[in-house]
Amino acid sequence: MKKIALILLSVIFLCMAFSACGTGDYTATINVYNWGQYISDGSDGCIDVNKAFTEATGIKVNYSTFDSNETLYTKLKSGGVSYDVIVPSDYMVGMLASEGLLQELNYDNIPNYDKYVDKEFKNPTFDPEGKYSVPYTWGTVGIIYNSKYVTKPVDSWEIMWDKDYAGKILMFDNPRDAFAIAEFLLKYSINTTDEAELAAAAEKLAAQKDLVQSYVMDQVYALMETEEAWICAYYAGDYLYMADTNPNLEFCFPKEGFNKFVDSLCIPTCAKNKDLAEMYINFLTDPEISGENMNYIGYSTPVSEAKQYLDEEVANSPVAYPDEETLARSQSFESLPTETVSHMGELFNQIKASGSGFTTLAFWIIVGGLAVMLIFFYIRKKYRDNY
Repeated sequence: MKKIALILLSVIFLCMAFSACGTGDYTATINVYNWGQYISDGSDGCIDVNKAFTEATGIKVNYSTFDSNETLYTKLKSGGVSYDVIVPSDYMVGMLASEGLLQELNYDNIPNYDKYVDKEFKNPTFDPEGKYSVPYTWGTVGIIYNSKYVTKPVDSWEIMWDKDYAGKILMFDNPRDAFAIAEFLLKYSINTTDEAELAAAAEKLAAQKDLVQSYVMDQVYALMETEEAWICAYYAGDYLYMADTNPNLEFCFPKEGFNKFVDSLCIPTCAKNKDLAEMYINFLTDPEISGENMNYIGYSTPVSEAKQYLDEEVANSPVAYPDEETLARSQSFESLPTETVSHMGELFNQIKASGSGFTTLAFWIIVGGLAVMLIFFYIRKKYRDNY
């Protein structure tokens, strides 16, 4: 049961607090650019976070989504956009900051940061002086699989190279996450810049190509929930979301290691409403709002006080909150040199474009079958015309 009554009380309190501060243009609109399926939207009896913010402040939220850090980066680099709040992952925060694409935050407008955010999430390696980011969620990457069809033991990334599941495997459609899986298997750092190691990782991913049904991001939800695919690498929080729809789905932290990440709230240099953006960031960092938000999206909160508002199933989930022994196998992404990022992207594009691939092979089988049918009907028609 979602704590709607408590949320309404929180909204009233926040309305009073924001009114008391007397700042901000309450007829304004802020533009928020976030990952898909990454905020509680009022469905299933959950809080509608953006609506609650508008009710509390009078500020409207124009909300749009992206499916990868690389998509976010391309949008900001190309210019011609105006976002007030964005949600990049750890390594992308460092990359955006180094390229002058983020504004420094005024923490006077974000008092919940000092008051509630756990110390371990402050001044992270990707933002060591804490100038540009406030943590929104943290999480991990692992293997999601359908236990109805995947009967072999799942404890290693190697299951994603198993020929017995050809055509039922989904792979990340972004180079950083995809390369990390190959790097774990090859016992490399997921932050390697060594060209020989990157080449070996690319070769490993190329060997998987013919087994992959498709390279996906947000498409993973429908494909796994409807059992069109049986195995994928994806984010733990999204597993919890999908498992609500399909209880046959299971999650594994691979023995070779896995990525632990932090997604942060930032303000890009293209923002036009910085003060209002900081109010929005402060709102999301309120313990009750954070807790109710995490109940819906399934990710882990960097605000310990928010856990009192979590549903018991989420709060006690070993997927959302793995133990220290499990987390000891994790690695976090760091910002890589621009040339390494470009090289990795080029290698990944070559992998996806090379060979027949499962999907392309299936396409040509269908085309060939149709051609045979057309030839058959053409010959039969000629025969009838002649006789």
